[in-house]
Amino acid sequence: MSLLDNVRAKLGPAKDKVSDLAQRHEGTIQHGLDKAARAVDKRTKGKYSDRIQSGTGRAKSAVDRLTHKDDGAPNAGGTRTPSGASGTTPPPATGGAPPPEAPSPEAPPPTS
Repeated sequence: MSLLDNVRAKLGPAKDKVSDLAQRHEGTIQHGLDKAARAVDKRTKGKYSDRIQSGTGRAKSAVDRLTHKDDGAPNAGGTRTPSGASGTTPPPATGGAPPPEAPSPEAPPPTS
């Protein structure tokens, strides 16, 4: 067993505990991120608002991944595969053809 395998084996239960805590306290975590972002933005007088918003969005995405809210988990190849844990079903396939467009209200009605 390699060193990396040993580390993964020992950290597995800790990751499960952190994930469980994040699921139970997700609202509080999200509120805290928003509150911290507002405080930093106020202290910097809006100078770094775009960076603060970007960082807050990334942190919220990390919390969502930690709570397993995303539709798939990364596999060994780095791509996402459906996990089915979200409880939703994917939309039906359309056969590759785009849906028909509705006529715009500005266009005159078609004549026969």
